Amino acid sequence: MPATTKVVERTPRTLMEQIYYPEVLKGLGVTMGRFFRNTFGREETVTVEYPEVRRPHPARYRGHHYLTVRFDGSVACVACMLCPTICPAACIHIEAAEHPDPSIEKYPVRFEIDLLRCIYCGLCEEACPKDAIRMTSGIHPVPHTDRPSFRVGLDRLVDPSKTTRCDHGPERPGTPFD
Repeated sequence: MPATTKVVERTPRTLMEQIYYPEVLKGLGVTMGRFFRNTFGREETVTVEYPEVRRPHPARYRGHHYLTVRFDGSVACVACMLCPTICPAACIHIEAAEHPDPSIEKYPVRFEIDLLRCIYCGLCEEACPKDAIRMTSGIHPVPHTDRPSFRVGLDRLVDPSKTTRCDHGPERPGTPFD
């Protein structure tokens, strides 16, 4: 049985709709009204004076990456390669080596995250079986002016003092500042 189509008759446009100028003027009126309201009525603006005033981030905000450490100070990562495997942006690079301690199989010699490629999805955090990589809600990466500075290595992933901290955001348990 062939499919039948239903023809819908459109209502013809009026002369004012065909001219378009009244609609353009309505749009400009809305734009100019908002402009003057924001210029002279500062209490209605939503602009935040960023360095001095910061917006509170939601509890589920994913900020700075960091690696947890064991009690002896070594990195908790066992270089299982789950985080680079699951990363959709392919921004995590790990080089593994045999650990001198026989109870630990491997450890990362090199652990790098390219923050310019990272989409902050949190999949690396969820895939980690040892809870070695985490993303905080109150720590923000330090701004940089050159691309190589956005490649975060083991030294910056383990030492949170090389990042700036947001004083108002909610922290999840287990952050480096506990």
